[in-house]
Amino acid sequence: MAMNGGNPSHSAGPLRRPAGRVTAWLRRVPVSDPVDRRNAPMLQVVLLLLGIPTPLIWLYRVLFVAQPWRPGELQSMAMAMATSAVALFSVWLIRRGRFQWAIRQVLALIAVSTIYAYSIQGADRQSFEEPILVLWIVLAGLMIGRRALWLMFGAIAVAFAAGIAHAFTHVAADGTPPSTEAMVIATKAIIFLMIALAIDRSVLALRDALTEVSLHGDELASTNERLQKEMAERRQTEDKLIHARKVEAIGRLAVGVAHDFRHLLTLIAGYAAKGLRAQDGFERLGAFEDIEATTKRATAVTNRLLDFSRDEPARIERLDPVAALRDMQPMLQQLLGPTIKLKMLLPDHSADVLFDRTQLDLVVLNVAANAKAAMPDGGRLQLVARIVDEGRCVEIDLSDTGHGMTDEVVARIFDPFFTTRPAGEGLGLGLPLVQSLIETHGGRIEVLSTVGQGTSFRLKLPVVGADAGG
Repeated sequence: MAMNGGNPSHSAGPLRRPAGRVTAWLRRVPVSDPVDRRNAPMLQVVLLLLGIPTPLIWLYRVLFVAQPWRPGELQSMAMAMATSAVALFSVWLIRRGRFQWAIRQVLALIAVSTIYAYSIQGADRQSFEEPILVLWIVLAGLMIGRRALWLMFGAIAVAFAAGIAHAFTHVAADGTPPSTEAMVIATKAIIFLMIALAIDRSVLALRDALTEVSLHGDELASTNERLQKEMAERRQTEDKLIHARKVEAIGRLAVGVAHDFRHLLTLIAGYAAKGLRAQDGFERLGAFEDIEATTKRATAVTNRLLDFSRDEPARIERLDPVAALRDMQPMLQQLLGPTIKLKMLLPDHSADVLFDRTQLDLVVLNVAANAKAAMPDGGRLQLVARIVDEGRCVEIDLSDTGHGMTDEVVARIFDPFFTTRPAGEGLGLGLPLVQSLIETHGGRIEVLSTVGQGTSFRLKLPVVGADAGG
């Protein structure tokens, strides 16, 4: 048998919903100041408690209590009704976004009514209301400021003084001597002074803390805005740099492309001559098929070069780096030239990484260009790909047999504009760009170099779906 009592959410939910709606209504005020907006719900509750029960109590007194009206009771009712009216009007002001106007007029009315009550009725008739006077001192300090706090205390002090004057001009109902009653009121005034001092110190510390937090928040916002601007500028600079390096790489490839095209045109011319000399249709058809195949190869070369040269935003995609390296082999061989042997050791299968294909080409071409510069008399560039770190990374090693680098040079090769080449032969931006692209895609790059033996660049790219933190 199922019992609803086992799930408290079913019973508590309906009770919470009305309370939640009331809380949302109290918070939904058009107050711009964030501190006032936070204080608005609590102040509305206080004002509603001040404005609603009092008229109901006096209505009960008028309709259902047959006891004759005592001296001063009508004045008390009038003052209480005025206070309730101002409290409810202040709630209306808060709902219209006039928070400060609301709290100030309520405190002013409380100050005036307190002084009036003590001067007309004496202090003994107000004893039961004295604890609530602390609330008005606190509200004045928290919601307006220290000046309002001390003005409120001053009004209470004036009320106490009026109460002392009343004690000496009227005989107490219980026969208490005026001096004794005056001493009691003075003692209360000292207690209220200590309370006001404590509240003042607390309010001062709170406002100092809020000011510090506000300044810190403004400073953080300013820093964040500056960082966003710097990041945007860096992205723009990096995009321009990437395009510039593409153009530089294209220039280096141009000679190889021209050589390849010259070879392709020679083949096409030979196949055309063969077709013209052919005596039968089958031999002529074969010549045209060879021409078509060679033309497709030429088209593939031009399309690859055009794709690489386009100035387009990064397109992060899931790709197999080994397949990409294998496709790059003709471009690398053209870049290195005939004096440098290219050796590629690639596995049959690899793991996918997230990378922009064109930017991966740019990374490898930049490293290869540096290897070529390190081997002016020829040598060997070996490219090896493997899966490491228990399947979390794809590692690509590009090792040359060039002149190598000292430890001091290795420590600075990723610094922008640092170069060991003669003036006019390099800007020192290729390797910093390589490092930036690798790290932007979540990878890392390492360099090992020995003078006279060569240099090895090790690129590590995280595998898709694997934790590369190890």
